[in-house]
Amino acid sequence: MSTEISTDRVAAPEALTGTVSVLIPLALPKPYDYKVPADMELHAGSYVVVPLGTQELLGVVWGPGSGEVGHNRLKPVAEVLDVPPMPEVLRRFVDWVAGYTVSPAGSVLRLAIRAPGALEPARMRTAYILSDARPQRMTPARARVVEVAEDGFARTVRELAEEAGVSDGVVRGLVDAGTLLPVDIPTEVPFPDPLVEQKGVSLSEEQAAAAARLAGAVEAEKFSVTLLDGVTGSGKTEVYFEAVAAALKRKKQVLILLPEIALTSQFLDRFERRFGCRPAEWHSDLPGRERRRVWRGVAEGRASVVVGARSALFLPFCDLGLIVVDEEHDAAFKQEDGVTYHARDMSVVRASLGQFPIVLSSATPSLETAVNAELGKYDAVRLSSRHGEAVLPQVMAIDMRADPPERGRWLSPVLVREMAKALEAGEQAMLFLNRRGYAPLTLCRTCGHRIECPQCSAWLVEHRFRRELACHHCGYSAPVPKACPSCGAEESLVACGPGVERIAEEVAEIFPEARTVIVSSDNLRGPAAHEEVFAAIEAREADIVIGTQIVAKGHHFPWLTLVGVVDADLGLENGDLRAGERTYQLLQQVAGRAGRAERPGRVFLQSFMPEHGVMCALVSGRRDEFLEREARARERVGLPPYGRLAGIVVSAPDAGLAQRVAREMARTAPRADDVTVLGPAPAPMALLRGRTRLRFLVKAGRNVNIQAFLHAWLDGLKVPNQVRVSVDVDPYSFM
Repeated sequence: MSTEISTDRVAAPEALTGTVSVLIPLALPKPYDYKVPADMELHAGSYVVVPLGTQELLGVVWGPGSGEVGHNRLKPVAEVLDVPPMPEVLRRFVDWVAGYTVSPAGSVLRLAIRAPGALEPARMRTAYILSDARPQRMTPARARVVEVAEDGFARTVRELAEEAGVSDGVVRGLVDAGTLLPVDIPTEVPFPDPLVEQKGVSLSEEQAAAAARLAGAVEAEKFSVTLLDGVTGSGKTEVYFEAVAAALKRKKQVLILLPEIALTSQFLDRFERRFGCRPAEWHSDLPGRERRRVWRGVAEGRASVVVGARSALFLPFCDLGLIVVDEEHDAAFKQEDGVTYHARDMSVVRASLGQFPIVLSSATPSLETAVNAELGKYDAVRLSSRHGEAVLPQVMAIDMRADPPERGRWLSPVLVREMAKALEAGEQAMLFLNRRGYAPLTLCRTCGHRIECPQCSAWLVEHRFRRELACHHCGYSAPVPKACPSCGAEESLVACGPGVERIAEEVAEIFPEARTVIVSSDNLRGPAAHEEVFAAIEAREADIVIGTQIVAKGHHFPWLTLVGVVDADLGLENGDLRAGERTYQLLQQVAGRAGRAERPGRVFLQSFMPEHGVMCALVSGRRDEFLEREARARERVGLPPYGRLAGIVVSAPDAGLAQRVAREMARTAPRADDVTVLGPAPAPMALLRGRTRLRFLVKAGRNVNIQAFLHAWLDGLKVPNQVRVSVDVDPYSFM
C-alpha cells in the first residue's frame, strides 16, 4: 500500500494568548483557567496537558480565560499536543448534552476522548520518494524502480522491490546513490476512498423516489430530519446509501449509527458491495490500536464514513455532512450508565448544530419519531412493500389456552407441526425467546426457596451448558448447588420457565436430525463470532435457529421461512409506559426475518393473550392504528411525547443511609406549576450490585424546563460520599 505525501496546510484559527479556559474530562461542571506560556501557541479546541493538584491531566482548550482568578495565581499549561483541535461544533455539542442531561461538562467531554492513544505522536515508518539525482550506473533493474517511483508516491523498500520486480538490494543501492530520498509516513493502514460513482442494486420506482428525496436533503446542505419508514425487507439500507453517496460527492463525512455490534457484519458486506470498500468501524470491541487509527482518521478527515455504536456520535468529525440512525426505535441507543443520553435524540441535536440532514430509519418507528413526523417537525418517506419478489409474511397467533404444549414442554403442537413442514420443504425455521440461559428461576420443591443474586434483587438464571447460575445484571455467578441453600434438601431444586437453552433441548428431542444453533450473547462474543454464526445460517448450515433479540433485526436469511415466537407476552410484563410499544417493535422485527426472498414467510406468536392490542396489531398488520392508540393513551395522562419525565435514583451500600438521603431530598423538592414529584419509592431493581436503590420520578408538562427544575432541586445538595444521586432525563428504562 502506497501513501502520497501532501504538503497542503489548513489555515489555523486565531491563537489565544494570556489565559485560556480548559475543560478536563472529569466530573467537573466547568472549565478551569490556565496561563498560556509565551512560547506556546494555543487555539480553541487544542488538546493540552495541564496541572490539577499533584497530577498532570489531559484537557481541551474551551476558549479564552474567564478572568475569575487573578493571572498571577494561575498555573501554566504544561504541553500542547500535536492533534487537530476539537471542532467548534463538537465543543458546542458537549456543552449542549451536558446541559440537557444535567451532567458535568467534563463527564460529557470524556465521551469525546475515548481513544487516548490517538493523542500521542503517530508511529512512523521510513519510505522513499524519487529525487532529481540519478545513479552513475543505470541498470534495467534500477530503471524499473525509478519508473515505479516516478508517480510521486512514497513506498517502503519492500513495496518498491515488489512493484518493480527486483530484489531489496537494488532499491537500497538507489538509496545509497541518493536517487531515493527517505521520508517518514504513518505505520497505520490508510482509509480507502468509497467508489461513489459505483452503481448499487436496481431500485424499484418507490425506492428510487425515496432515495431522490434523501439525496435532495443532502444537496440542500441545511438541517432537516427525515424518517425513512419502510416495512421489513423493503430495502431501506439501499435507499439511504444513495444519501450517503450524495454526501460523499460533496466531500462530506458520514456517520451511520447501528444499535448492535451484531448488525455490523452483514451491513459491512452490503456497504462494500455498494461502495467498493468497507467503512471505518467504531464500537467497544475495537482493539486499542484500531480505535486510535479511526479516531485520528476522523479528526484529520481521512475516514470519510464511520459505522458505529452510539458512542461514535462523539467522534471529532472535521466535516460531518450526514447522520443516519438505523433502527432508530431501538432501546440500545439509550446510554443508561454515566452520562445518560439517547443517541437518536442527540444525533438530531448534532445535525442541528452542524446544519446538515439526518435520516432516521426504521420499520417500526418510535412513538416520539412518529408523532414528530405527524406534526410536520420531521419529513417522512414511506416504503410500503418488500424489495423484489419478496412479500410480507403472514402473522398468526396461537392461543396457548386452546393449544397448550405437552406437559414439561414449551412449544405448542401447532408450532411444532409448522416447523416440521418447513424442514420437510428444505427451509429454515427460527424460534425466538428473549430470555438467555436455560431457565430464569431455580426453586426448591421442598421449601419453596428461590435462588436470588446476593447483590441484586433478581433471580439467578441457570445456564445448564456451563453448569452455573448467573445474574445478568451484575455478572455474579456460582455453580448450581447440589442441595437447597435454605433447607438443605437434596435433589429438590427445579428449573422453572424456559430460556433459549431449554428450548434447544426440547427441539433436539422433537427434531433429532435437525441442525440447531443458539444465537445469544452468552455464546457469541465479539463481531467475529457474530459474523461466523450468521454466515453459517445464511449458507444453510443450520436448520433451526434459536435466538434472543440478537436475531431480531438487520439479518437477511433467504431460506428462513418460519418464525415462531415462544413467549409473545413476555415483554408486556414489565409494566413501564413503553411496554406495549417495545413489544410490538421487537416482535414485528422478529417477524420480518421470515420470507425475505421468493419463498413466502409465516410467523406464529404463542400467546396467552391473543386478544391483547399488541397481538391484534401484529396479526392484522395495522401498525398505524396501534401507534394512534398508544399516542392517545399517553396524551390523556401527559406522558412522553406529550409530557416530560426525569428519573432520579438514590443508591447507597447501606439501606438506611439511602432512605435518609431520599427522605431529605423529598422534603426539599421545590414546588412548581405543572410539575409533580413522585417518590421516593424502591426502584423495581431495588438492590443492584450491592447497593440499595430508591427512585423519584419527576413528571412535567411538555413546555416545562425540567432541567431548570432539577438544577433548582439538586444544585448544592450535600450527600455522603457513599451515596450516589443519578439523573436520567427522558428515561427509557424504569428499573
